[in-house]
Amino acid sequence: MTTTIGAEEEFFLVRTGDRTGDRAVEPAGSRVVARARRTVGDLVSGEFHQGQLEVRTPPCEESGELHRHLAAVRRAAHEACRAEGLGLCATGTPVIGGAGARVLGDHPRYRAGVRQFGTLLDDFTVCAVHVHVHVPDREVAVLTANHLRPWLPLLIAMSANSPFFEGRDTGYASWRTVVRGRFPALSAPPYVDSLADYERLTAALEESEAMLDATIPFWDVRPNPRVPTLEIRVMDVPSDVADTAALTALVRALVVDCAERVRRGDKGPRTCGELLRAAYWRAARDGWPGSGVDALTERVLPFAVQAARLVDRVRPRLEEYGDLERVAAFLRRLDEHGCGAQRQRASWSRRSRPADVVDDLVVATAGTGPVSPA
Repeated sequence: MTTTIGAEEEFFLVRTGDRTGDRAVEPAGSRVVARARRTVGDLVSGEFHQGQLEVRTPPCEESGELHRHLAAVRRAAHEACRAEGLGLCATGTPVIGGAGARVLGDHPRYRAGVRQFGTLLDDFTVCAVHVHVHVPDREVAVLTANHLRPWLPLLIAMSANSPFFEGRDTGYASWRTVVRGRFPALSAPPYVDSLADYERLTAALEESEAMLDATIPFWDVRPNPRVPTLEIRVMDVPSDVADTAALTALVRALVVDCAERVRRGDKGPRTCGELLRAAYWRAARDGWPGSGVDALTERVLPFAVQAARLVDRVRPRLEEYGDLERVAAFLRRLDEHGCGAQRQRASWSRRSRPADVVDDLVVATAGTGPVSPA
């Protein structure tokens, strides 16, 4: 039986040359979502800030099916933005922010977050892709997360697409990863010995107020509270929908491989938390191409070497699902053009204008052309 997959992508809504031309984030989420829902229903929804929206797929058996669904919902969101004089922009942090980037979405949980975390949320304007892989047994899911922990920095490097924040180059490939890392309980999940251990820990974190709700932890890997999936939340949203499909395919192969190890009695490596934190930081700073901490060997290795090892490990699953060539093509794109952060910086290099970066991202997000290669 095929293990199903799904994906959620988050985007910024930005002004375009048809309006003021400043390319800042526009708090128009409610209007754009209402327009897009006329075409795709509840596959599009609001997000933490009014200057964002989220699209999602239904459960899919094949990565090609997921690609088609994402392309369709992106297209609907893009057309809804155009009708409002806006652009749909896939980047992990806003290239140009402005006051509109901080207008809160309409949800009680968002307001609770502001009360609980205060000024920490001032810069929490981030967009990710969340990958769902069907894992119906919650005990297996939380132990599978143990196995995934050492591979999360590589996923950060491969997906890094947030070098700019509010008009300046941060010096990082994934500034979104840095922003998330400021919060308690909002990064790599801890190692746990069992589902009971996991539930005790989340309850304690909720009581400490480091977590809003024990049933909805915001770690980078979590068993989803509403559907029987393991959710991987560590990656910046890619500008190219083909990259999202490839990353989803790779993540599925890894999750299935890890879940099989759990069922054989292997609870996963006890990766050192400090080492993993360092690996996150290095991956966020350098992105692809570059080198980072391989948490399994505790050595600094090129990300290309780490990726080759990962593909070798999960090759049987990639072949089983027909995804080997999709992932190989993604790795070739990374080798040729670099990660999204490199492509954004190439856009900047033409005239040192943030607006050029935003314009290229809007084009790439809509699927009407690539971000300028490095």
